[in-house]
Formats: sequence, C-alpha cells, structure tokens
Amino acid sequence: MARTGAAPRLLLERITKRFGAVVANDGIDFELSDREIHALLGENGAGKTTLMNILYGLYRPDSGSIRLDGEAVRFDSPRDAIARGIGMVHQHFMLVPALSVLENIILGLRAKHEPLLDFADFRRRVVDTAQSYNLAVDVDARVSQLPVGVQQRVEILKALFRGARTLILDEPTSVLTPQEVDEFFAALENLRDSGYSIVLITHKLHEVTALCDRVTVLRGGRVVGVERAADVSRDRLARMMVGRDVPRTETRSDVAAGSSVLEMEDLRCRDARGLEALRGVSLRIRRGEIVGVAGVDGNGQSELAEAIAGLRTPSAGRVTINGRDCTGATPRQCLEAGLGHVPQDRRRTGLVAELSIADNLVLQTHADRPFARWGTLNREAIARNAERQLEQFSVRAGSRDSAISTLSGGNQQKVILAREFSRSPDIMLAVQPTRGLDIAAMQFVHEQLLEARANDTGVLLISTELDEIMELSDRIAVIFEGRIVGVLDSARATRESVGLMMAGHGGDGLDKAP
Repeated sequence: MARTGAAPRLLLERITKRFGAVVANDGIDFELSDREIHALLGENGAGKTTLMNILYGLYRPDSGSIRLDGEAVRFDSPRDAIARGIGMVHQHFMLVPALSVLENIILGLRAKHEPLLDFADFRRRVVDTAQSYNLAVDVDARVSQLPVGVQQRVEILKALFRGARTLILDEPTSVLTPQEVDEFFAALENLRDSGYSIVLITHKLHEVTALCDRVTVLRGGRVVGVERAADVSRDRLARMMVGRDVPRTETRSDVAAGSSVLEMEDLRCRDARGLEALRGVSLRIRRGEIVGVAGVDGNGQSELAEAIAGLRTPSAGRVTINGRDCTGATPRQCLEAGLGHVPQDRRRTGLVAELSIADNLVLQTHADRPFARWGTLNREAIARNAERQLEQFSVRAGSRDSAISTLSGGNQQKVILAREFSRSPDIMLAVQPTRGLDIAAMQFVHEQLLEARANDTGVLLISTELDEIMELSDRIAVIFEGRIVGVLDSARATRESVGLMMAGHGGDGLDKAP
C-alpha cells in the first residue's frame, strides 16, 4: 500500500491545457505517492490521457507545474521524462514485431563501447531485470510470435530496463484474458512493493477497487474527487464520472429462441496479409438470442465480421442470412437480406465524417422512399427522420445539420444504432459496440441490444470485453486462432472457463455445437 505522510513521488499543480477553444485540462491537481497504484478515472474526453501525455513530455502544459521527488521539472519530450525515471505503456503497444524481445528493449540505447554492441552484456542485464520483477519472458523470441499478454510484459520490462521508477499504464488490460489479468495484477503489486509508483488509466471500475490504493476522478477536464479505493463503491465512482446516478441495466428475462437468422458453415477467410484468419468457423444465431463471440483481439474476429457483412470474400464455406446465401455478397445485398451492422470502427466504416448527422442516418436508405423520389433527395423527409431518431436515441447534438464529426464518440455510436435499428433488421451484427465509450454510453448500447433481443431480433455480439459478453449473451462462442473452440450456455459459463478457452486451453469436453 502507499506510504502515508511521505512526500509525494509526483505532484502536478494547476495543470491547464487547451486545444483551440477546447479546454482539455482545467487547473488539474494530481498527486502520486511513493509505492502507490493510483487510478485515473473518467469518461471519454475527461482529460485523462492529455494529463498523462503532459507528464510524459508528449504535450507541454499552457500553465501549471510538475514536481518530481520535490524538485520542479519540465519535460519537453518523452526522452526528458524517461531520463527522470518516468515510463509510459500505451494502450497500443510500441514494439517492432519483426525484432526479438531483446532487440526491442535495447532499441535506441547507447552501448558502453560504441559503435560496437555487446549483446551478451545486454542480454544478461535484461534477463536479470525480468527475473528481479517476476516478468517471465523469452528474450530471444520474436515479438510477432508472442501472445499479447507477453507483449505487454515486454513493454513494462522495456520501461523498467530504461530506469523507470514511475509507470503510466493506459488501459493495460484491454487485450488480456482473465488469467493474464490476474498475472498482470500480481506483477503490478510486486512492482509497488519493490518501490515503484504506478498510474493506471482505466474505465473498468472493478480494476480500481481490486488493485488500486487511491483513485482520482476527472470530469470535463477537472478533478471532481480523490478517494481511497478501499473506501469507495463502484456505484459512487460511476456517479462521480458522469455527474449523476447510473442505474444498472435491467436483468434480461428468459425468452425462447426462434428460427435461425444467421448461419456460418465451415467458413474460411484470409486476412490482409494473405494468411488464413478463419479456419472452418461454424455457428448459428437464432431469433431472440444474443450470441457473444469471446476472444483476445486478433484471433479472427475482424475477418469474421467482415465476411458476414460482405466486406471480405471468404475463401471457403458459406454464410446464410434468413435462408439466403450471402457468401461473397455485397454489403448492400447483406443489408437487404436482413442484416444490421454496428461496425468495429465507427469513424472508418460506420460514418462519413464530412456529412451531416441527418445524412449519416440515411446512408443505406437514401435512395429509397421516402428519402428519395425520381433520383432526387427528399430533404424534408430526411430532416423529419433525423429529428425522430435523435429524440428516440437521446443523441446530444446542436443540430441535425451539424457534421457528424462534431459529436462525441458515444453520440456517434448512438447515431449508428439509430440508423441500424430503424431498418428493423432480423439479425444485428454488433462488433466492439462499446469500444471507447464511457459508462453511460456503454449502458445505453447494452439496453438497445437487449431490447432488440426482446423484439425477436437475433444478435451476434463480437467483443473483446469479457464482462460485456458474460452479461449480455445467451450463448458464448469462444474463438481462438480462427477457430470456434467451444460454445457455452451463459448459465454455466465462468470467467475462468471462458478465459482458458480464449487462451487455447480447456475446450475439451465442452459443447462445440454451433
């Protein structure tokens, strides 16, 4: 636990940072104690990452000061921060896949006898560092061949090897299985006990209460509270984040699933590199059920979604929507067969940033009545549709004619949900539907998926958030290296059993029927 009464390891005072008219950080005070794991919590856009980027030297504050071990410091670049013992592990790893673990860790470091590199000396020192902090890793392995959990270990080892005593971790568990999360927490606790201080940026409230000593909550670029993690409930943290009570999603009632609306039979598909990403996937989704696809990111989920939505042509197998063969069909043909699609990347494939909110709401139906007649857009009908959808889905927007890019991520996602559900699809393909959303927006998305289920729509939920899969799904299909390694009824699925299957273990004897 953090020491009490000691001078803080790190002190940020009155930090302010503006981006044009937007105030990302507004007079923020933040204190990190010696031997402490301190969570930084807040909605999207609350200013968490901006504050840590200032600490790491990626941004310079417009005003305010930083003190490290009582000394005033100024960081003009990450090199300055690293030199003073601050390391940052970004949500998206900064490793070179083609290089070994050792090469990644020493990349950019100066050797004792330049220009010659003493690899044996570097290797010995890296191995010693890994053993000292219980960060087991094969230093000779190529990074591209490592599981994401081990890659994260490499990132932390890289920071420690370069002398970091203060670590900033940005959403560190988003790519880990439950078992890897447990191992990761143990590693962080070991680091804390060894004298390190850690800032944990996360949106997962259970991680805050399970691991952290204190939590600072940001809202609208300001600090709204600092609490001891052991003394605060998750409900209170959620209320601090959003400024109001966040009621829990209603427990869904049991509904008998109906006829099949989406079937995949021995589906095979290659990725952008030409490598086999799907290796004989068979799965069936029926009306009135939510089937969740669980797995660590990068095990074929993206290719599976694209093959279903007509965005990638399978190399073998079959996709059937409402009894209609849609193998290799166009996206338009898949939509006409009854598919709704909430894409993984809302900005790249879900919306057109340059168009208005109203136009984005009719992207797939703009050529149909009542939105068009004789090849001409009916602007009045498009406007009426926008007003109705914005109200129904509680989209916070200045005007229906505003560019979609002016909306927050959560409101952009609501626009996509409004557009897709307004067509009354028979099967909804929802891919990472809450990625990057705050707790209130996540709850709204969950409610819409449960309502669709209650209205006899089939839902295929593809998500790397295991809590989301466990909470919403009737059945859970676990994908590993492009294969469905098991399908479980949610009533008998546990985090441990699903986690083992996500890592490629524990599938024997489980129900593998589609």
